[in-house]
Amino acid sequence: MHMREKAAVNAGVATVWTSPDSARDIDAPALTNPVYITEWLDSLTHETRLALCDENRIQTQVLFGQEVLVLEEREGWSHIIVPDQASSKDKRGYPGWVPSVQLGESNALTEGNSFAIVKAEFTDLVTEDDKGEMVLSFLTSLSIEKEEGDQLAVSTPLGTRYVKREDVYISSSAVSDQKGSGLDIVRSGEAFLDLPYLWGGMSSYGFDCSGFSYSMCKANGYVIPRDAGDQAKEGKGVPLDELKPGDLLFFAYEEGKGSIHHVAIYYGDGKMIHSPNTGKTIEIITIKGTYYEKELCAARRYWQDAGDAS
Repeated sequence: MHMREKAAVNAGVATVWTSPDSARDIDAPALTNPVYITEWLDSLTHETRLALCDENRIQTQVLFGQEVLVLEEREGWSHIIVPDQASSKDKRGYPGWVPSVQLGESNALTEGNSFAIVKAEFTDLVTEDDKGEMVLSFLTSLSIEKEEGDQLAVSTPLGTRYVKREDVYISSSAVSDQKGSGLDIVRSGEAFLDLPYLWGGMSSYGFDCSGFSYSMCKANGYVIPRDAGDQAKEGKGVPLDELKPGDLLFFAYEEGKGSIHHVAIYYGDGKMIHSPNTGKTIEIITIKGTYYEKELCAARRYWQDAGDAS
């Protein structure tokens, strides 16, 4: 493989590991193609799930069809960069390692194609002969080849496949061309209430705190940096007494003076919606009287009011 070759994810969700040694024997279901994310997550105990974070094993995740840059390949692992997840770790995008078996040919997209972006929590990718081939997560984005009634033919790293029209949003670009409002960002998030937190998570199998804010903004047409610390540096600063639903709230150690460790989405009415931490699920809570209130240090707005100049 040449250095810096483009590839595309050809598994439903590829988990991006910190290094080829980061995955444990118990993580095997997440390393294959097809990938068994549900079985993997169901098999983890609280401790082995916590270790994904505490032992810094996982960096992020990438969805089916998403393009990555391959830097090198080593013993079945590929060192990649994810260009559409901006990060201070690498100016080209988010770095990490994925099993090479989860990467395939990057399908050069023809200009002017429209895209099917999955808006359901999950939908099936179907073969020519109508067999479900894999489950696609919310926000998977695939180029449309043709529309056939209630099915859309999409181009994928596996060739032409089909998705249900009712489960996707049709967009003129790979990221939603409908710029949502702050309330739309909140509504997108509400669909995932009670979903268990997953460190590094970027799919409807589980999100981490910044994966949740990143994905709900992306669902509404705003591509923001991947990690909370980077998200806090961009967008538009908002005074904490002028918050509107859809604004991102940032929390730092040492009662807000230290480094940023968490992000939530302001829900309105003194509440926030967020993916808290391992063992918890996406929830809406009142900020006042919690330790989050003491740690709240900044807010940023990535959405634009209709009528605001972008």
